[in-house]
Amino acid sequence: MTEHVMDESVLTEAAGSERRKRQRFVAKRWGSVCFWVWIDGVRLPVNDLSLEGFSAPCPEPFAAVGQTFRFVLQLEGIPDEVCGEAVTMNFVFGAEGGVLGCRFATLEGDGAMRLHDWLTIHVISTATVRISEREAAAIVSGPSLV
Repeated sequence: MTEHVMDESVLTEAAGSERRKRQRFVAKRWGSVCFWVWIDGVRLPVNDLSLEGFSAPCPEPFAAVGQTFRFVLQLEGIPDEVCGEAVTMNFVFGAEGGVLGCRFATLEGDGAMRLHDWLTIHVISTATVRISEREAAAIVSGPSLV
């Protein structure tokens, strides 16, 4: 089963500026990368991640803005994966390559639920104050604070 997480109107507007609706979380824990993405056989560290999408450093985009590509997300030390298709929202060149900004188009199987669980655990483990699972889940599901 594939869950569609983005409607077709977003694909046609992909060349426009990205408007984040969900909070993105830095994909590091205690200074180390903990989320990874495989795209076209290349493993990349994830910069940030949300229920909507992710960004990752890479030398060049895997698909033109507005085009989709397959991906596999992994959480360090966990054998489960989140698979699906993402759409390239933007690609910003920098001194050491670029940064690819993506939005999820589809997540396969229980990928949406698994991603929510991963992010909830991530928020709990990286919080600087004590936070309950319920509070962390609300933060993950809630709107962007930026």
